Amino acid sequence: MEQAIEVMRRSVDEPRKDDKASPKVGTVLRKADGMIETACRGELRHGDHAEFTLLERKNRSNKLDGSILFATLEPCAPDSRHAPKMSCTERIVLSRIKEVWVGIEDPDPKVDRKGIKYLQDSGVTVHMFDRDLQEIIHAENREFIAQAMERAETARSAKQLKEITLSPFESALATSAVKDFSDEALERYRAQAKIADAADSSAFKRRLLQQGLLKKEKARLVPTGFGFLLFGKEPRRILHQAGLLATIHYPDGKEEPRDFDDPLVLIPDLLEKWLRDKLPNVIDRSRMQRREHPALPFEMVREAVVNALIHRNYDITGAKCQLVVTEDTITVKSPGAPLSPITLKQLQSFTAPMLSRNPALHYVFARMGMAEERGLGIKSLRDGAEKLGLPLPKYTFEDPYLVLTLYRSPESATHVLKPNTIDSLNKDERAGWEFLALRSEVTMAEYAGQMKFDKRKAQRHLKHFVELRLLRPVGSGPATKYKVLRP
Repeated sequence: MEQAIEVMRRSVDEPRKDDKASPKVGTVLRKADGMIETACRGELRHGDHAEFTLLERKNRSNKLDGSILFATLEPCAPDSRHAPKMSCTERIVLSRIKEVWVGIEDPDPKVDRKGIKYLQDSGVTVHMFDRDLQEIIHAENREFIAQAMERAETARSAKQLKEITLSPFESALATSAVKDFSDEALERYRAQAKIADAADSSAFKRRLLQQGLLKKEKARLVPTGFGFLLFGKEPRRILHQAGLLATIHYPDGKEEPRDFDDPLVLIPDLLEKWLRDKLPNVIDRSRMQRREHPALPFEMVREAVVNALIHRNYDITGAKCQLVVTEDTITVKSPGAPLSPITLKQLQSFTAPMLSRNPALHYVFARMGMAEERGLGIKSLRDGAEKLGLPLPKYTFEDPYLVLTLYRSPESATHVLKPNTIDSLNKDERAGWEFLALRSEVTMAEYAGQMKFDKRKAQRHLKHFVELRLLRPVGSGPATKYKVLRP
């Protein structure tokens, strides 16, 4: 992966009169015999894709069975090139390469993840680059990505060779019409995305058509499933899995439910207003000077809810996104397991790479400033917890839901433990666990220094936490690190 990035930096800009930025792309081919070969964009001829140079120019007559390909940018899909040009993904499949590592998705939401999907559908195992390396690729392609997002709103005139569908929600909803869109939802999108065209103009509708939120059917525009989810007046009228179910569990045992059946673009603000009206501020008396902090970490809640709405699997029709607030936690449930190749372990360690399940939804929320540009909110959620001094969020999978738990106070990490576990902790250990809940891993020296314990006491605590399955030791001796588990 790192070598592909180094090769990427040697990419040759294509001379153009229109000032269009060329992407920087690097590829590395590790052959079955261990030999390494590389190529960058424009290496042998201006504009040539790195994969084309590597596979067609350098290895046209070579047998590549058992090879592994690393590419810093998602290889182009069959429906993204003009005939008779062959796409990079088709070349990869024809080369009989069965394992590909991808840096970042193609930033154009009309193409986004379709190259990956074509490879997966063709029996190729796809992995994503590590998160920190993805951020480097994004940073060094900033100009290209910005232009690509703008070009996404320019219609393609070429007839597509093959249609790769990520979701049936890309198709038109025959029983709906443009008049079923909410004027408020469209105006909210237009205003927050800073789109100059009026929401009821033909130019704005053309924009939605180009984004895949409308489709032309027999000379009329019809909402797609994604368009109806985002802007439909009553999405649940046709798509019963749409919306969000929210419930507040008060300390006195009372419950207050609320169903948000509104257009997706309106739900985050409606939810926040409802929660703010219901939950007063909490007074933090743990310091000499009284300090008020919100009853909920609203920025984190918004990030969690938006990502649940964006990345859920809408093919699961019998489940809805849910939010549950208790005295100690905010739980957000999103139908669907992590999107391959993302794993639950990567989510739990906050190292999950950037990948969109539903690029059409992600694009709209990103334009409105309500979603992390290319990710799952992983960085925002972790940074938010650290900023507020809260325990790190916890990911679990409870079929069919991906469950994210946010904590409302430092003490919450202890309160949510099993009663017998809490009873087994003394006062100092409870304080120690509150510190550990802020971390993903810790050494004995770090724990002793933070808690101002001597070495023997720190070792005793850590051993007890391991016995309770709150920590897992990694390594041995002085170099031992303790991974924090979140039961």
